[in-house]
Amino acid sequence: MYGIVRNTALILITFILCSLAEKSWGQVDDDSVPMAPPDKVVINNIYIIGNEKTRKNIILREIDLSTGIFYDWEELVQMIEADQKKIYNLQLFNTVEITPLITGPEQVELLVAVTERWYIIPNIILNLADRNLAEWWTNQNRDLSRLNYGGRLIHNNVGGRNEKLRVGGQFGFVRSAEIGYSKPYIDKNQKHGLAAQFTYFTQRTIPVRSADNKQIFYRNENEEVLRRNSSAFLRYTYRGSFYNFHFVTLGYTSTWINEDVFTQNPNYFIHGDNRLQYFLLSYNYRHDNRDNIAYATEGQLLNLALTRYGLFGGDDVQDTEFTMNANKYKRLSNKFHVVTGLSFNYFFGQQQPFTLVRGIGYNPYFIRGYELNVVEGQQVIVHKNSLRFKLLDTGLDIGNYMPLDEFAYIPFRVFLSANFDHGYVNDRNQVPENLRLTNRYLFGYGLGLDLVSLYDMVFRVEYSINSQNEGAFFLNIRAPF
Repeated sequence: MYGIVRNTALILITFILCSLAEKSWGQVDDDSVPMAPPDKVVINNIYIIGNEKTRKNIILREIDLSTGIFYDWEELVQMIEADQKKIYNLQLFNTVEITPLITGPEQVELLVAVTERWYIIPNIILNLADRNLAEWWTNQNRDLSRLNYGGRLIHNNVGGRNEKLRVGGQFGFVRSAEIGYSKPYIDKNQKHGLAAQFTYFTQRTIPVRSADNKQIFYRNENEEVLRRNSSAFLRYTYRGSFYNFHFVTLGYTSTWINEDVFTQNPNYFIHGDNRLQYFLLSYNYRHDNRDNIAYATEGQLLNLALTRYGLFGGDDVQDTEFTMNANKYKRLSNKFHVVTGLSFNYFFGQQQPFTLVRGIGYNPYFIRGYELNVVEGQQVIVHKNSLRFKLLDTGLDIGNYMPLDEFAYIPFRVFLSANFDHGYVNDRNQVPENLRLTNRYLFGYGLGLDLVSLYDMVFRVEYSINSQNEGAFFLNIRAPF
């Protein structure tokens, strides 16, 4: 009953506002020439409709515009566009539209109309344990035993406050259990937040080393569990402004491996035991001003992180890691945009446990054309570039056949991309079996098709050639930047 009354009231408010706007400024002269907007306007009220579950304050947190302040008309239009992007990037809504309704001389009302997504998602887990599809298809001979399967319940808007709850269990190649919860704001001013997560998994087949820049997997004769891992973290977040975020994370990890693993790699752990335990503390700064965080065409992203592994004398790892990721998205025209991204990773220590190994081939450090390879070392730098052309921007309305409004419209955007990536991995240890690709300049280039669809899902098909003149088609299911 409450929902019916509420929706009726919202419709009535919208009708009244539109009527006022038409009477005041929607009138035309005898020649049917529309009235020009005023030079300056003041916002009297901000109305939000369509948020049946999401609380109003979560939406207002993303709006820079305020009531009682005069704005130049052009400034107002630009700020409306920016606020629409911020609200959409909450990933709570399928559509967001902010409309200024002129109700009198230099007077406007703002109407924020949103359509909500489906927030409670029973997620069927069916994926590959490998780094990408090409790795499974070629290096692992399309082995179906490497599939993971299970279930996960995701709630992306607990209580309508943009809180995330994630509970899942998985079987197959990697058996795991997870539970995570995040609350973006714990204070009245909506600046401070908390998140926590616990993960446990076991594996009977694990990567134990790399040779010829490819992962080597091992399973013992008795098919025993070779690795058990449990980890937990608590994260504090601070968002002092719209585009700047600060994260401080305290975590703990415990990893046990079967003694047989040392027969394959005596340096799998470097502290002389088969159990690795350590605390970590990290600080991460993120500046995020993208038009769409799932597949951006304009804006910028900067991530800086410093992580200390080993906070106490008894911790089995004592090392420090610095990472950086900087992406720039530039729209050249309605059809063209260019993307460039620089990623950097630096371990201060000479050698790391195999579970902390980084390099090209491990997300987010990759060069197109080297999807089948891992290039491991203590320092990694990768520069990715794409020129994209929008081939298609349309959608399919299936509202007559779909009872759920959240899935009634399926958008389709297709981009043709020309790509060039390059980078370098420094391996201080000069591992002989991997010298083919370490400590040397690498590059890859090619063409691709990107499909962006419902709930910002991304599918990519690319043909790439690397600096060894090896070319192949590759399929990916996430944006490269």
